[in-house]
Amino acid sequence: MGEIAGDVNWIAVVIGAVVSFLLGWLWYSPMLFGPKWAEGVGVEMGKANEMPVGAMVSQIVGLLLLSWFVGVTAAADALFTVILGTIAFAVLAYSGGMFRKNSTYARLTDAGYWIGSVIVMIIVQGIL
Repeated sequence: MGEIAGDVNWIAVVIGAVVSFLLGWLWYSPMLFGPKWAEGVGVEMGKANEMPVGAMVSQIVGLLLLSWFVGVTAAADALFTVILGTIAFAVLAYSGGMFRKNSTYARLTDAGYWIGSVIVMIIVQGIL
């Protein structure tokens, strides 16, 4: 159990998750990929006051867990593990989009977000 909590930089874990969450807000916003992504997954873009609270809470919990994973591998000096896990996760997310018949654009947008989030988390671990 010590290897998953011992030398982890918890400040970097939390900051990495929060910055990745903010990246998602920008990534899926009308300023970047949001409208075309929404069309590709068959949903309507909502208003700011219609945010899906359950989805947002799940997203932040998932990002905290992912950032913790990055922190554990950083503490163990195992960057390749993070890279391998990120590529595997992005490919699985892409394939899930194929099963749901999401557009190629939407699948690439989702995969790009996950890769971007992990890059942010790795940078935060390196800085802090």
